[in-house]
Amino acid sequence: MDQATAITQARYDRIAPFYDAMEEFMERSFFGKLRHELWSRISANDILEVGIGTGKNIPYYPKNSRVAAIDLSERMLDRASQKARDLGIELDLRQMDVQKLEFPNNSFDAAVATFVFCSVPVPIQGLRELGRVTKPDGDIWLVEHVRINQPPVIGRMMDLLNPFVVRMMGANVNRQTVENVKLAGLQALEVLPVRGEFVKLIHARPA
Repeated sequence: MDQATAITQARYDRIAPFYDAMEEFMERSFFGKLRHELWSRISANDILEVGIGTGKNIPYYPKNSRVAAIDLSERMLDRASQKARDLGIELDLRQMDVQKLEFPNNSFDAAVATFVFCSVPVPIQGLRELGRVTKPDGDIWLVEHVRINQPPVIGRMMDLLNPFVVRMMGANVNRQTVENVKLAGLQALEVLPVRGEFVKLIHARPA
């Protein structure tokens, strides 16, 4: 594991015990509805969730789907595992780095990530891996907060704040994820702003 990935893993291990409490207000006021909207669009047999975290998406999984879920942080996975048991949902949970997925090519009908690629050290490599393990006619669904480019002053402010946010939360607030999707060689089918220009739902496919 490279140094940047090890630092990211350590950050999320550190905040895992109070991660849900940190985001409780946003989950109740907005993110929960967004997760419901996202998963209502997904109908697939074999699904990969990248960056399951504490398992916030588990209640929204489609019925009768087989879900493999990964996370870099062992402590996050422990909490997701407990949530799955509480809900009576069977999952294939694995500690894994999205930049080096341990799945064969074309393994999944769909891949999903919510607020993950803000934290991946080399996001384009992680997105390429999603394209590799998703079937050619499969779907890649992302919900990500991104850099606001217009007006330019907001983007510059996000750039200035980013080092502090990364140290506290592990997430970059100025990632250009829509552009990264294209640079990774994926085909962006749809990009929907769901919280102004800050949060976007991205539907893509392997090129």
